Amino acid sequence: MIHCDGLVKIYKTDDLEVVALQGLDLHVESGELMAIIGNSGSGKSTLLNMLGGLDRPSAGKLLVDNKDLLKFTERDLVKYKRETVGFVWQNNARNLIPYLTALENVELPILLKGRSKRLRALELLEAVGLSHRIKNRLSELSGGEQQRVAIAIALANEPKLLLADEPTGSLDTRMSNQILDLFRQLNRSMGITIVIVTHDPLLARKVDRVVAIRDGKTSSEIIRRQSYAEELAAIESGVTIEPEESHVEYAVIDKAGRLQIPSTYLQTDEFKEKNKVRVEMEEGRIILYPPEAK
Repeated sequence: MIHCDGLVKIYKTDDLEVVALQGLDLHVESGELMAIIGNSGSGKSTLLNMLGGLDRPSAGKLLVDNKDLLKFTERDLVKYKRETVGFVWQNNARNLIPYLTALENVELPILLKGRSKRLRALELLEAVGLSHRIKNRLSELSGGEQQRVAIAIALANEPKLLLADEPTGSLDTRMSNQILDLFRQLNRSMGITIVIVTHDPLLARKVDRVVAIRDGKTSSEIIRRQSYAEELAAIESGVTIEPEESHVEYAVIDKAGRLQIPSTYLQTDEFKEKNKVRVEMEEGRIILYPPEAK
């Protein structure tokens, strides 16, 4: 579904250039539910904006659903945003119109496509668990319910790819878990590819793969050892699974053979304040040693 190869994004002002992405590589399979994490300024929101057709790459390759976004005209972008991708924002004000009911909010994007809107909107609100709140205005809905309406709106154009930018950032833990469970349910029932951008590493407990971005590049991937359904079944049968045992983390090596070493590893006394390491092959393993003392 998504193929990023050497993706670069440079923002330019009068006398300043900011490199937000520095040759990022990312591949997402069709029907995958995955998350992108990273600190503020790592480039994760820049990547999401480009996947959503809201911003253009400076260089590299970006394919979504076999469409080359670097070659898009303005007309192509409009068609892409209407037919291929749906977007859920952290700030509900970017998704919702406050003076409309939940049903009317979901009907609006369907109406723009010229389709019969009422039945489809009702189906979507039922899918997100809000069939009993269709006539309520936004002021009568909780934050979690408003986010569910926003998800229904993002699904209104039947997208192949759903992007969510910090969708639980303004919600409490209980409601965040409910929203993440909803994403998993939609992914399973509709087969839609879902990419969630977040700063919360605990999200890895809910998705099958987490890609970490640091300094504009993919630095590591955290992959679930067993499916989420298998993990829940094990928990229900009384088997305790420690969080650190449910996933395995891999460093990502780019095409030039470079990798980003986790910063916590470099804070040890042996490596701290040093910019060199010795690299040796030992019994099929690549070992990093601190530089020899002079």
